[in-house]
Amino acid sequence: MKALNRRSFLKTSATGALGAAIIPEIKAGENVNLASVQHDIIRRKLGNTGIEVPVVSMGVGRCDSPAVIKGAMKLGINHFDTAYVYQGGNSERLLGEVLKTYPRDSFTIATKIKTCNSKDEFVALFYESLERLQMDYVDILYLHGVDSEEQAFNVTMMEAMKSLKEEGKVKHLGMSTHRNEPEVLQAAVDSKSFYEVVLLAINFKQEHYPRIREKMAEAAKAGIGMVGMKVMAGGFLDKDKTRSVNFRAALKYVLQDPNLHTTIPSMINLEQLQDNASVLTNLELSDQEKSDLEVAALDAGLYCNGCGICLNTCKKNLNIPDLMRAYMYTYGYRETAKAKDLIVRQHILNNPCRDCMECTTACSKGFPVSDRIADVSRLATIPNEFLS
Repeated sequence: MKALNRRSFLKTSATGALGAAIIPEIKAGENVNLASVQHDIIRRKLGNTGIEVPVVSMGVGRCDSPAVIKGAMKLGINHFDTAYVYQGGNSERLLGEVLKTYPRDSFTIATKIKTCNSKDEFVALFYESLERLQMDYVDILYLHGVDSEEQAFNVTMMEAMKSLKEEGKVKHLGMSTHRNEPEVLQAAVDSKSFYEVVLLAINFKQEHYPRIREKMAEAAKAGIGMVGMKVMAGGFLDKDKTRSVNFRAALKYVLQDPNLHTTIPSMINLEQLQDNASVLTNLELSDQEKSDLEVAALDAGLYCNGCGICLNTCKKNLNIPDLMRAYMYTYGYRETAKAKDLIVRQHILNNPCRDCMECTTACSKGFPVSDRIADVSRLATIPNEFLS
């Protein structure tokens, strides 16, 4: 697959040129003046929330640079996605430090908390997030990592989220999901406006992409806002990172559907900010971009569809979709801390496949499942301070 030349797009993209122009200013540490930059970016209404978002927002999970957040604001990328667990809380702390100098109505924040054992625990974690962010409220609070109707309608978690919204600490409630996206979207519809936003995995490599779009259309009619993640499908097609996904094409592809209101690609440096900002004003796919995606779609790659056919074929009853996601985080996105979290949640300390004479696991993508588990499970023994 032909890799995108980032230098060439900066020469031809209006937004890329704008980004290149402001980067020296940001690096020099000058104050960012939003009114000083005029731009015409594509924005969409986030369902019935009343929030208007740029089609490309910022995933802050791995960012540790104030300059990137300031640059995003200057380019009109003013919706930020974080979570309680990201960087052990440092993601939220960074956002809080940078954004406290901006008017609160000039940006929107979404954070996420996983299902807890009790309402009190969930609420306590949220208030810790709020303290890190140095804010009185967040715009969106997601119940993190929902993959079934049962999880979506966890009464204890719904009561916790409802109480926070009634207190004015949360403006809108939502769910995030990495698999079973159609089922989770349906649950949002069935919740009768309790869940106002769904953050879902969506990309050009999903075999069930047509079903996702059908459910998105239903959700849009119900006024649900939809945010896309995992848009790059792992970023690379191979472990050694010799074949990259055309990131601009991948972003444009999912944004062809107007029911997807924004995306949250991770941005960890100013170059990535410029790259992603180049899509803000033009979603038209070139012939080369279409070709790149067609070629990449035929490759097994690193992205797991989460179809679940493996779950009934593994002798150890391992949560293989989560382990394959950990593998993608490790070798695609270099997010080894997130990968380790997925692994240790299954109480895996070393290779669980080591005593299986033969792997019986079925995989619709043809992944060498046992080899990938053996490889990535080693992260469980590595101290967190050595992980990214």
